[in-house]
Amino acid sequence: MPDLTSLFRFLRLAPILAALAGFAAPAAAEEVALPYDLPLTADPSPVAVPADAPARFVQDSGDIDENILLPAARPQDDREDRRYARDYFALAAGVITVPSYNGSDERNVLPAFYFRGRYKGYSFSTRGTNFQVDLIRQKRGQRTDFKFGPIINLRSDRTGRIKDAQVEALGDRKMAVELGISAGITQSGIITSRYDQLGFRVVGVKDISGRHGSWVVSPTIDYGTPLSKRAYIGVSASFNVYGKGFGRYYFDVDPIGSAASGLPVYTGAGRKATLGKYTIGMAGAYSLSGDLRKGFVLIGGAQYGRMTSRFGASPIVDVAGSRDQWLMGGGLAYQF
Repeated sequence: MPDLTSLFRFLRLAPILAALAGFAAPAAAEEVALPYDLPLTADPSPVAVPADAPARFVQDSGDIDENILLPAARPQDDREDRRYARDYFALAAGVITVPSYNGSDERNVLPAFYFRGRYKGYSFSTRGTNFQVDLIRQKRGQRTDFKFGPIINLRSDRTGRIKDAQVEALGDRKMAVELGISAGITQSGIITSRYDQLGFRVVGVKDISGRHGSWVVSPTIDYGTPLSKRAYIGVSASFNVYGKGFGRYYFDVDPIGSAASGLPVYTGAGRKATLGKYTIGMAGAYSLSGDLRKGFVLIGGAQYGRMTSRFGASPIVDVAGSRDQWLMGGGLAYQF
């Protein structure tokens, strides 16, 4: 029987690990034959395949955690002669409520979608406004999974839908195109059982469109565990480090902007690279088919973010917005 394990991911940051000791699954989770370890039967129907990471919902900011909503199992193959994990596809749709810009205290409600898949061991995914590919082929039954590949992101923060009159008076920003690398490692069988997973990844992107002309680096740690065949819960945490040009473009206020908006002149965000934001959150999933690997799955999650240091002190946050940033959403996924 193949060694089938789950891969579920969610929100971001290291202090959340201290709470994981209390996140153990109930005893029933150990006693039930989980969907990731089901024996082959005479049933001719194929085993449906889940996605191997949570969905990302559409939003107006390229800075919102990309792993908030859809938890999904890492698919393994039910054929002993197959070298790589089987091909699969996953779709999700729903709604999400997000700040109208990064640092805003006003909110927008947006439609959301998600698509990802695997072909011959290579994974790819759309996560809101970015697209990435994992160039390390995933082998069948492996418990340690390395990931590495390119990522391209369209950062649409402050390109529209700004509800605050003072920030709107500063003028819209043009959409930035960012190119970078995503790398990470995930290990299964960590705390609650052989089915839970702990992952760490780092995403670094650089503006190639000449908008903010800078970079963003985001380390993330996440943990997830199935509670039964049909239920899953996960947590995640991260922080974002921004380059000087990023702070100057999105968070500084020059004299012309100050005169137009009434906000004070501010140059602190663009002085040096800064840890500007951290996020923590949790999400869950419930299978309508009774098996998290296949069919329709209800998904939902919530994330708290905090603008810090020079970014939190920017007038667009401290005066016109809020350091506290919330994201919530839900929807329906279909995995096949």
